[in-house]
Amino acid sequence: MKIPAFITPNFITVARLIFVPVGAYTLFKNGGEDPKWQYISWLVFFILGLSDIADGKLARSRNSITEFGKFLDPVADKVMIGTAMISLSILGRLPWWITVVILVREIGITVFRLSIIKRGVIAANKGGKIKSTMQNFGVGFYVLPLSPGLYWFRDGFMAVAVVLTIATGFYYVQSAFKSAK
Repeated sequence: MKIPAFITPNFITVARLIFVPVGAYTLFKNGGEDPKWQYISWLVFFILGLSDIADGKLARSRNSITEFGKFLDPVADKVMIGTAMISLSILGRLPWWITVVILVREIGITVFRLSIIKRGVIAANKGGKIKSTMQNFGVGFYVLPLSPGLYWFRDGFMAVAVVLTIATGFYYVQSAFKSAK
């Protein structure tokens, strides 16, 4: 399928940012307890997650990887995951401590990236991509109306996401300091 030229990777990333509030709206619809709206919210966030994959593939296929895109894409990811996590915590479905730990790391790394951007953007590495995938799946399982018998599965995904979030944050900072030498 040929994608029109005006649909650029950065266009997809900006569109993802614009549609994040739709995911939050659907999550809160009918007090956040309506399974129909929980599935719709999951679908919205799933499509937003797929758009992240699509913009990366499109950037590589068109050889149009930009510094702006390398910076904005992870920011869009953080806005998406942060919105979902804060919404879930407000609804009482995700413990606040998990939201705080993950968002402090994500915001901290974003601020750190901004502080070193003069030396060039450090692109996401494989560990960061795995971390994002685990966060997305973990949060997705909290969005879905799962039976309590599956909470162990959902919580296990989130535990791995928390560990990877912390570990990759340390690795990112360490890599930045090594590349500065």
